[in-house]
Amino acid sequence: MAYYYTEPSHTFSEYLLVPGYSSAECIPANVSLKTPLVRFKKGETPALTMNIPLVSAVMQSVSDDRMAVALAKEGGISFIFGSQTIESQAAMVRRVKAFKAGFVPSDSNLRPDMTLADVLALRDKTGHSTMAVTDDGTAHGHLLGMVTSKDYRVSRLDPATPVTEFMTDLEHLIVAKEGISLSAANDLIWEHKINALPIVTEDNRLIAFVFRKDYESHKSQPNELLDDQKRYIVGAGINTRDYETRIPALVEAGVDVLCIDSSEGFTEWQRRTLQYVRKTYGDKVKIGAGNVVDRDGFRFLADAGADFIKIGIGGGAICITREAKGIGRGQATAVIEVAKARDEYYEETGIYVPICSDGGIVQDYHVTLALAMGADFCMLGRYFARFDESPTNKVMVNGSYMKEYWGEGSARARNWQRYDMGGAAKLSFEEGVDSYVPYAGSLADNVALTLNKVKSTMCNCGALTIPELQQKARLTLVSAVSIVEGGAHDVVLKNKPADK
Repeated sequence: MAYYYTEPSHTFSEYLLVPGYSSAECIPANVSLKTPLVRFKKGETPALTMNIPLVSAVMQSVSDDRMAVALAKEGGISFIFGSQTIESQAAMVRRVKAFKAGFVPSDSNLRPDMTLADVLALRDKTGHSTMAVTDDGTAHGHLLGMVTSKDYRVSRLDPATPVTEFMTDLEHLIVAKEGISLSAANDLIWEHKINALPIVTEDNRLIAFVFRKDYESHKSQPNELLDDQKRYIVGAGINTRDYETRIPALVEAGVDVLCIDSSEGFTEWQRRTLQYVRKTYGDKVKIGAGNVVDRDGFRFLADAGADFIKIGIGGGAICITREAKGIGRGQATAVIEVAKARDEYYEETGIYVPICSDGGIVQDYHVTLALAMGADFCMLGRYFARFDESPTNKVMVNGSYMKEYWGEGSARARNWQRYDMGGAAKLSFEEGVDSYVPYAGSLADNVALTLNKVKSTMCNCGALTIPELQQKARLTLVSAVSIVEGGAHDVVLKNKPADK
């Protein structure tokens, strides 16, 4: 006879935190959100620690090199999606590790044979008005000129006008040569009253831009996550099929941490992948595994050598695994049980294995709930997909800007490896959807707002650190009527709150 759980599984929205005593020192400015990323022994310091408890999901529509840089600046880590060729994923890792703060690779580039119509299309796609004109239209071609919004007026130019007729030619540009310091580059920007400074090689190949608007932001990033060589820290997703060739390429590219990207982690395939890493690299290569939803799954992966373990099956906004296969568990219940297993494991072995809540985060306060329930950090997909830095297109839908967002189990991604059960190399049926999410602007602004809410709630609970929150938190289940009571009710709203 099948085993039946006596209690239903619960989601985050079914819980509230009960406030505790807050001392005078308990203010958001004093809260630390530092959290371990990988396993460590009692009394030791983790090899990798994050400054904020957020990582971006291993998804085509979320985590590329641009997202990785943006999130590392805020103190978190992106796991660059693995459903691409080994070469292209390794190239993304290299770009993150080679990124020099303040020197921005050009992602809006034109060929000289392009037209105003192409300029407008590229502006709509990237949201950027500064575009380099290079001989081959690439980010590292020979620089011929530059186009900004000051160079054209749509109402007075034919869309078929070539860019060469209205761009600012190279000889009229202020440029700097490769090797210039960021400080000197900023001095040039201020001296010549320009907004963008191209950085070029001796033979005028474009390397990067330095922007006036970035000056202040670079001075206000106290949480940026750097390795011992002052490079941004970056993660990458792998699968359980081609790991013997993918992992060496990613390690050679400089990846800091890996994560097995799978919808279900309680499998022999994940154990084999972890064993390969330990046999080949020992403890030098850090690798997370998952996903699991109970104590047994956690113990299995912890014993197999996972550096962190992800929790969650079917709770993602674009995931339909529960609908398609009937497996999964409410995210809150899963986190609570796995956190207890993590603590038991630490008591028995003296080894702390961090856990990551992956999926089910709809509201900002769900992050705080996940941390209070025992998660060390959260992995988010939909949340990060809404931002400028995600790799998807920004489109207008019914009068509102949206960003495309699709699941790794959708027909669009065709990431069959994520759902691999050792059978045929194909996507047998869909476990994800193709969708839109409301465009929300820049990552930095939104992450700052979210974390301010987390810090404020932690202070309400009398906690200044995540471990202290987990010790002091008091959680209560709420009834369906209480959930209704918790929102605006019995009034006529003037404006509908923005979707968060």
